[in-house]
Amino acid sequence: MNKFQRKVSVPIYTMFILLLFGIFGISYTIWGNQSGVRGGKAGAAEAVSESTVGVTKIVWWHAMSGENGKVVDKLVSAFNASHKDMKVEAVYQGSYYDSLTKLKASIGTTIAPTMAQVYDIGTRFMIDSKAITPIQTFIDREKYDTSQMDEAIINYYTVDNTLFSMPFNASNPILYYNKDLFTAAGLNPDQPPVLYEDVKKAATKLTKGGVTGAYFGTHSWYMEQFVANQGAEWVNNGNGRDGLATAWQLNGAEGVKALAWWKELVDNNVAIYSAGKGDTSKKAFAEGKVAMIFDTTAALRDILDSVDGKFEVGTGFFPKPAETASGGVGVGGGSNWILNSKSEEEQKAAWTFMKFLSEPEQQAIFHVNTGYFPITKKTYELPIVQENMKKYPQFKTAIEQHHASKLNKATLGGVLGVYPDARKLTEEAVNQALSGQQSPQAALDAAAAEINAKIAAYNQALQ
Repeated sequence: MNKFQRKVSVPIYTMFILLLFGIFGISYTIWGNQSGVRGGKAGAAEAVSESTVGVTKIVWWHAMSGENGKVVDKLVSAFNASHKDMKVEAVYQGSYYDSLTKLKASIGTTIAPTMAQVYDIGTRFMIDSKAITPIQTFIDREKYDTSQMDEAIINYYTVDNTLFSMPFNASNPILYYNKDLFTAAGLNPDQPPVLYEDVKKAATKLTKGGVTGAYFGTHSWYMEQFVANQGAEWVNNGNGRDGLATAWQLNGAEGVKALAWWKELVDNNVAIYSAGKGDTSKKAFAEGKVAMIFDTTAALRDILDSVDGKFEVGTGFFPKPAETASGGVGVGGGSNWILNSKSEEEQKAAWTFMKFLSEPEQQAIFHVNTGYFPITKKTYELPIVQENMKKYPQFKTAIEQHHASKLNKATLGGVLGVYPDARKLTEEAVNQALSGQQSPQAALDAAAAEINAKIAAYNQALQ
């Protein structure tokens, strides 16, 4: 059978998707009028992949909005201008979660795109869907050199020695802090706190005169990174890489330690607690009302623009406890997948576009205009990147943190079929602990129990 042909029938796809959605309580309808089209003028009816005479059309669904979306537009335009026999039509599909939900709904239908950007936590589902052609197929066919790519990033999307998707946007969480407030509080503005105890001391000194020391959005990603930074895995079976995960482990000693430390900051009134992932904290930070926040390195450009020179923005490594020796942060962001329901011609064209996006020149443009760090090593050698580093040294932090992280199962990140659900339940647990409704241990235990039930149902559906 041709490798590019679908391996199962449409009814089997449909049954698989409906079964999973019935288990996890996900309901939706195929959307009517598509909005936010990028890189072309197509609406929903035109989003079906097709080839015109002499031109192969590639429909790419992505989740890049705002300034990041504008950069995507430029990359698409550059590709289309340099590849007259191909045309990429980039379609914005909303948030990562919304985009994946729409993609799930499209599998087995004519509305499915040629390729799709999926956030890191969608990896296991995409593999299990059987709806994709592994990128390894193209790599093996043309002996594509993957040694040019960042090892940790490419390894995240490699499962069972197979690279299933092509990395695109890579990030990690960092500490953002107000250097002016650090100076006023008698703290060294060039030495951001890294250890839990040092963050606590800094937050205590910074909390005065209407300013609060810290404000950390209640994102499950931070909890996962707290655990990885202690060298621990948050799902079993090697973070889901030695076999299908069967248990969520964020309620272990490392997760409880991190959440207890976070709760102590809130209880001592040196950190703000508010349910929400980060937009509110970014706004408060830009207004000078809080001195330290967490956010993705991909928010760097947006944060610098929001502060607009009102104070100097500092960046530091993600916090960890003093006794940590084997930890580090893992790769976040997303990758691009090719749908196997499309013709061999379209899939080859999508692969050509993916290679274009990974080239140093394109990665350099994406990096300096967003804050995502490059997936291709030679990108760092380009003048545009080196000049940007000199002008904005804050860009160095995420890269240095990435390179300093130990390469192990913990920092490679978890692979889990029900990851989006696990994050939602973990965020509920964090909110319950920080608000005092439950202890950190009890809140994380309750979340783990619900997540494990979902994992069991998902694994059962695969049999």
